[in-house]
Amino acid sequence: MAGVTPRTLHHYDDIGLLKPSRVGDNGYRYYGEEALLRLQQILFYRELDMPLEDIRKIMGRRDFDVEKALESHKESLSKQIERMNRLLTTVDNTINHLKGKKAMSENKFFEGFSEEEQEKYALEAEQMYDAESVRESNRKWKSYSSAKKESILAEGRAIYKEIITVMPKGANSPEAQARVERWRKHLEYFWTPNLDQLLGLANGYNDDPRFKANFDKINPKLAEFIREAVKIYVANKKK
Repeated sequence: MAGVTPRTLHHYDDIGLLKPSRVGDNGYRYYGEEALLRLQQILFYRELDMPLEDIRKIMGRRDFDVEKALESHKESLSKQIERMNRLLTTVDNTINHLKGKKAMSENKFFEGFSEEEQEKYALEAEQMYDAESVRESNRKWKSYSSAKKESILAEGRAIYKEIITVMPKGANSPEAQARVERWRKHLEYFWTPNLDQLLGLANGYNDDPRFKANFDKINPKLAEFIREAVKIYVANKKK
């Protein structure tokens, strides 16, 4: 019913994540309602890309509450649905723009890239280094007012728009390097990367399929251009 293979169920049993309600004399595993609800919880957490070990720790807590967990899943899934609907609208509008059916201003290219997504990008970049930086960045972001957050995100969209306009001049051009400098300063709203971290973030825009897919929706050459421009920026700063 759940689309889970017997091999996966055996693995969940082996790591103490999901035990069958009982095992028959014939070796068959039987799962009652309590076990099925636990399996449902596991699948919900997996939908959120949570590692199995983290799921095991959460669900193993004495104060774990199924109803509260379901409310949390509902909230997370609702946010995902809202974001996906916004992205679908952006995709449709961009297709119509490219077909000449309906003009679309450049700032509209960025609609659907939610606050949560912007925050996640900065935090994921830091996870390559240390957890305290991640927590500090999260605290910093949450300290901003709603108006300040919107202002920061609008500035980020404007920077990417500016980068697109200078792409014909080349990554080594003064105009492109000035945009990289502005982008670096903008990141300080989230965290303060050193030069190696800055280059790591630019590489992540290309190497991580999720980053790359989102940049490709804006401009198929944007991620690669940012990486090349940042490489030059970092090399110049290290001289």
